[in-house]
Amino acid sequence: MAKSFLAIGLMSGTSMDGIDVALIETDGLRHVKPLCGTTMAYTDSERQVLKQALVDGAHLSRADERPGSLAEAEMLSTDLHVRAIEMLLTQEHLDRSAVDVVGYHGQTVWHDPARALTVQLGLGQTMADQLAMTVVDDFRSNDMAHGGQGAPLAPVYHRALARASSVPFPVGFLNIGGVSNLTLVEENGRVSAFDTGPGNALIDDFIFRRLGKDYDEDGALAAQGRRFDNLVEDWLTDPYFTETGPKSLDRNAFATPGLDNLQTVDGVATLTAFTVGSIAQALERCNPEPLSVIVSGGGAHNHTMTRWLEGQSGISVRRASDFGFNDDLMEAEAFAYMAVRRLLMLPISFPGTTGAPFDLIGGMIRQPGGRS
Repeated sequence: MAKSFLAIGLMSGTSMDGIDVALIETDGLRHVKPLCGTTMAYTDSERQVLKQALVDGAHLSRADERPGSLAEAEMLSTDLHVRAIEMLLTQEHLDRSAVDVVGYHGQTVWHDPARALTVQLGLGQTMADQLAMTVVDDFRSNDMAHGGQGAPLAPVYHRALARASSVPFPVGFLNIGGVSNLTLVEENGRVSAFDTGPGNALIDDFIFRRLGKDYDEDGALAAQGRRFDNLVEDWLTDPYFTETGPKSLDRNAFATPGLDNLQTVDGVATLTAFTVGSIAQALERCNPEPLSVIVSGGGAHNHTMTRWLEGQSGISVRRASDFGFNDDLMEAEAFAYMAVRRLLMLPISFPGTTGAPFDLIGGMIRQPGGRS
């Protein structure tokens, strides 16, 4: 029997709502057992620093550049992630020495596959030193250096979850975060994946500009509004949607001309329809078509979005929690799983998921005190 590891995973997505932290037990192969986790919400001032980093990080030319607020944001983000781990250890009465590894994704501020450039803020060595724990970070760079998209990476974990459960194959795993990404897992273990298009980022940004609120709780605003299908059809003509996968994108990849002319509830409804339409188009192109779609991320809590998606796609759309998975912590769990795979020198990206030329290992191991 393969050795099992205890691993903590972290995720702070482009929705900028907080840090997900999760503990799992896994052998890095088929054995996966989520144990516990939590979310540490950002304060308004912390979120503002990180959102400014998105602005200052747009169109970076090198991964090590830190113009404007980026250096401050990187230190803040690292400190907050350390705090999130400490919070989990305290809440669950965990001895840090029992945890074999931490998977630290960092905060994405720029992702440009066309130039093989991806920037995640975060100081992995600083985290390892402060926590006195082994940390794996920088998961995307090796894939991009070999010609891959650098994203999505969670599919390797989706495959492990599917194999460890009773879900019917083929099955789709849909994460609706700042952007949306889809994984198709087949019974033979074949996995394919790509970013489908917008997720919650455009909706959240619009709501914040109009109402000063962070998101559309349960899709209530969208449910009240009128969908302007002519705008959605226009936005869906973006060339990205006809490109074949694997493919990935940045949260700010799409323009939405005409949006600012709409009333607030109509704008939210139309942006929600844009996200739904882009996902439905992606599902139409899946071969084979999934029997069901398992939704995680913030979109799993948006009843209007999931209801519209099921109606438009004709495919059963279920929340991750319906299958015993975690709606909110799945990506954090994924990076815990990938950190273990890095320790075992196992690949995390594949030709069918990132477009890499062959299966690739990803991540840099950081030991306390800089030990290799």
